[in-house]
Amino acid sequence: MSERVVITGLGVISSIGIGWEQFWNNLLKGQSGISPVASFDTSNQFTHMAGEVKIFKPENFMRQELLGTLSRSSQMALAGAKLALNDAHILSSDASTINIATCIGTNIGSIQTVEKVNEILLRGNNIDISDRLVAQIPTETTPAMIAKEFNLDGGNMIFSTACSAGNYAVGYGFDLIKLDRAQAVLAGGFDAFSKVAFTGFNQFAAVAPDKCRPFDKNRKGMMVAEGAGMLVLEALESALQRKALIYAEVLGYGLSCDAHHMTSSSVDGIKLCMRKALKEAGVSSENIDYISAHGTGTLTNDKNECAAIKEVFGRRCNKIPASSIKSMLGHTMGAASAIEAITCALVVKNDMIPPTINYETPDSECDIDCVPNQSRKHSVTIALNNSYAFGGNNACLVLSKFIN
Repeated sequence: MSERVVITGLGVISSIGIGWEQFWNNLLKGQSGISPVASFDTSNQFTHMAGEVKIFKPENFMRQELLGTLSRSSQMALAGAKLALNDAHILSSDASTINIATCIGTNIGSIQTVEKVNEILLRGNNIDISDRLVAQIPTETTPAMIAKEFNLDGGNMIFSTACSAGNYAVGYGFDLIKLDRAQAVLAGGFDAFSKVAFTGFNQFAAVAPDKCRPFDKNRKGMMVAEGAGMLVLEALESALQRKALIYAEVLGYGLSCDAHHMTSSSVDGIKLCMRKALKEAGVSSENIDYISAHGTGTLTNDKNECAAIKEVFGRRCNKIPASSIKSMLGHTMGAASAIEAITCALVVKNDMIPPTINYETPDSECDIDCVPNQSRKHSVTIALNNSYAFGGNNACLVLSKFIN
């Protein structure tokens, strides 16, 4: 397992930008992607704002004949994959010469299609359910469709570990390359906005009415959102042979399960996950220059994440910049940690840190340096990407600046 793993391609579909350049520029500006929900009527809901990707035009990324066969979530996933593969200069014709695996994460997959089928069934019109619609539902069809579209024949995996699924996918892709089971891996996560997710989190009273305020004393909850984030991971030798642009190096990852509660995070589980990631990456807490916080904006998550950061990093806990981009994007579910991994790659590449916006009132229980409201120039050699999910599924990823 001596092969080094680097990141050579990035693809983002988000409410603040399509493609990593637009996304990154708006991230550093502190631009919010939160807006009134447009895809369905929320008059009977408790809240009415979300992170819908209203600027996404699937026809810009795929053949016309594909449009009618793919759910919105699959469309975003395919678009993110195409952006990442193009960014890595791996075109469909070249993919057959490279052993490329596909590792994709999601929370609830093509849930919008399930909602459509349910509406048809409730009307009693079973005959209106087409084969094409039914074929969109199984979660594994999304990475399979991506593999087929881009000739990626090196293995195909789907992870459904909720909101940490993107980090799980990147971690598994890292292992495949380290074990010489793949030369490159398309890894990432996706999820589309849905009535199920929006209503569910509203019923939990976990959604903020106006804006997401991670680590702020007056935070009132998260924002439900959608998007896709895809990365091309590649063996260093392959990347150098292709003269590919290298954004960052993946040093390792850590996983843990809280075994505690289905929806509430555990300080011990978060702490264990961070420590595992540091150990597997061969670095210490002293080496971390930036933390991409899970930072959902809920009372319990932010408090518990900060408590765990304090235990793992000790006296440095409020000296390490730790921002939450969910303050801008909302919570993109299965795409969240993948988009945040892309953010970490760009942070170490550019030595710039995105802010936590909407921060107004300090909270003594969240007294970390959350980079309030303004991006910051800061030298970052090693970044830690935190993600925690329902069911206690925790995944932390360590990225570093590439040095040959």
